[in-house]
Amino acid sequence: MMAAMAVRITVLGRGAWGATLTALWKGQGHTLRSWSRSDGHPPEASLLEADLVVSAVAMAGVEALAQGLVPGWPSTLPLLSCSKGIDTQRLATASQLWGSSLPGRPLAVLSGPNLATELAQGLPAASVLASHDADLCRWLQQHLSTDCLRLYRNDDPIGTEAAAALKNVMAVAAGICDGLALGANAKASLLCRGLAEMGQVVAGLGGQQGTLYGLAGLGDLLATANSHLSRNYRFGLLLAEGCDETMALQRIGATVEGPRTARAALALAAQQGWHLPICDQVMGVVDGRVQPLAAVRALMERELKAESAPEITPGITP
Repeated sequence: MMAAMAVRITVLGRGAWGATLTALWKGQGHTLRSWSRSDGHPPEASLLEADLVVSAVAMAGVEALAQGLVPGWPSTLPLLSCSKGIDTQRLATASQLWGSSLPGRPLAVLSGPNLATELAQGLPAASVLASHDADLCRWLQQHLSTDCLRLYRNDDPIGTEAAAALKNVMAVAAGICDGLALGANAKASLLCRGLAEMGQVVAGLGGQQGTLYGLAGLGDLLATANSHLSRNYRFGLLLAEGCDETMALQRIGATVEGPRTARAALALAAQQGWHLPICDQVMGVVDGRVQPLAAVRALMERELKAESAPEITPGITP
C-alpha cells in the first residue's frame, strides 16, 4: 500500500517508537525529518517545512517541548501525539499537555498494540487514531496507513490515552505474576481486574468506556502484558527476580512508563476517590515497601464481592 500522497512529516523523538514510525512512513514514500534533544538545537525550523508533526518523545519531556515550540508553531499545522503515560506533575495526558500549550491547533492521538520491534520487522499490526476532529482523523488514516500498520479511528483521545497509559502498569503487574511463575489462571484474573481498574481512570478522566475494548485498551494490554519485547513487562519480571527499581531500569536501558504512570494514577485517585488496588500494589513493589509475592497475595485476598464490569459503548469505527 503506497501513500495516497506524499506528506512532509517531522518526527520529534528518535527512541524505538519514533525511529520505527520514521522508517515505516519513509518506506511509504513520505518525506521524513526527525529531531532529538541530542541534536543540540531546537526543532522549530523543521516545523515550517512540515505538513504534520508527530511527537514520539517520552512523557517526561512533553511539557517542556510543547512550551518551547509555542512561538514557532503555525496555527494550521496538525500534531499527532504518540506518547503514552500520565505526567506526574500536571497529572495530565500528553494531548492535554500539548493542547494546553498549543490551544486550537489540530490534534490527534495514535495508540494501540504496537511493539516497535515487530513493526520494524514488517509484522502486521493495527492502531487507532483518536481526535475530536473527524476530518483530521480521516486524513491521517488515509495517508499514514501502511501495508503492515492498519489504522482505525475514534473520537475519544482522552480515553485512548488513559487506557494506553494504565495498560503499562498492568503489564508491570503481569511481569511480576509471570516472574513468580503463578500460572495462567492468576495472570488471567489479574488482567481482567486490571481492565476494570483501567476503566475507572478512563471514566474518571472523561473518556468513553467502550474505548477499553478497542485497540488502545484491551488490544494494547494483551500485547504489552504478554511479550518480552515490552519494556514494562520485562520490568515486572526483573522486580519478581528481586531487582529494585534502579537496577531494573539499568538492565532494560530504556524508558519504562509504568512506574511513572502508577504514581500519577494514584495521585489522581487520592484527589478523586478512585480505588486502584493494582496500581497501589505495583507501586508498593517498585518502592520496596512490599515484596512481589506479598503484593500478589494482597490482591488475591481482597474482600469478596460481586464482579462488576464497565458498560460497553461504541468506540471504534472502521
